Amino acid sequence: MVEFLTSTVGLSGWLAWTIAAVVSAVLVLNVIAGGALAFIWAERKVSARIQDRLGPTRTGGRFGWLQSVADGIKLLAKEDLMPQGADGLLFRLAPYVSFCASFCAFIALPFAFDVVGQRLNVAVFFVVAVLGLEVFGVILAGYASASKWSLFGAMREAAQVVSYEVPLGMCVVVPVMIAGTMDMVTIAEKQAGWFWNWYIFHDPFTFVIFWVYVTCAVASVNRAPFDLAEAESELVAGFHTEYSGLRWSYFFMAEYGSMFLVSAMAAVLFLGGWNGPVPLASLAGLSAGTGDTAPYVVRLLGLANLVAKASLGVIVMMWIRWTLPRLRIDQVMATCLKYCTPIAAVMFAGAMLWKIALPGGLVPGLSRPGGEIREGWLPGPGGAAIPGESTRDGSLARVTP
Repeated sequence: MVEFLTSTVGLSGWLAWTIAAVVSAVLVLNVIAGGALAFIWAERKVSARIQDRLGPTRTGGRFGWLQSVADGIKLLAKEDLMPQGADGLLFRLAPYVSFCASFCAFIALPFAFDVVGQRLNVAVFFVVAVLGLEVFGVILAGYASASKWSLFGAMREAAQVVSYEVPLGMCVVVPVMIAGTMDMVTIAEKQAGWFWNWYIFHDPFTFVIFWVYVTCAVASVNRAPFDLAEAESELVAGFHTEYSGLRWSYFFMAEYGSMFLVSAMAAVLFLGGWNGPVPLASLAGLSAGTGDTAPYVVRLLGLANLVAKASLGVIVMMWIRWTLPRLRIDQVMATCLKYCTPIAAVMFAGAMLWKIALPGGLVPGLSRPGGEIREGWLPGPGGAAIPGESTRDGSLARVTP
């Protein structure tokens, strides 16, 4: 987009980058807001079906399509209250800190090949690091509310998120080690082809560590059975007990945004990203750009693929919430320290040894070589590979002195 604005439209560099940044931010914001509207309705319907109820059926038609809109109007109409004795600045700031952490992490999340707000060569590290900052909003909300129940919920959240970041980081490192890069676009491209190229099927260790990632991801976004920070049975509503109206909705949007984010990240790291189980675009001859619109068709198909995988992950989280009972705080910590962390460490070591012993996989020739990614199709001047980009043999192109 920047190249188009500078070369075709004739805008200056700083203005083109500013416009591109604003467009990317608006698109990401609409993903979070629109996703929250859809997932609120889905949560009501999923929970209703699991509990043998109907859920919303009247608002907006037979299936209650406008229930989320009605909820939003209700929140906007509610009075914005703040308890006496609360810290006014921190109380007002906390919801925006939580939301901004979830929002900023989307900047480096690719939705299709090069359909990303800002492509980073350390995208995996960036997403995990920024997503962990959401806990600061929770701590601020609990501390500033002048309520011991809110403070208890904030402390639980802090202990839980900080603890689960350790096994979560181990799980994320495994596909990074296999791909040899932290660029999420490259990781997904290396899984192109049939579904057996997905990293979840790379070896038995990555298959197990995927489920460890799922467990840690559910805990990191504060969803049941790990929702101790907002346990209504013992803490009223936890850290956001004193919030109402629009400020409360920011916590809600941050939660659903984080759910979509960790699900999309699981899809990119383990489930082929925007590549489907069957390479329809390649079979149709579109992947290499056989026509003027072929690259855009491929990107559109990839976008739909990734959104479908991430949405399925969110629905699974809803399924878990309305199926399993809430754990006690000691059980939550034991699950992390006694089970997730040791299993993740052992699986990481196993995946490393598998990669050394069987670099071509259990069945040589079944999987496509990891270096055959689209970056290798982008030659530099004179046909030479672009410095720093991955080549077809999987190595990085270097400038010869």
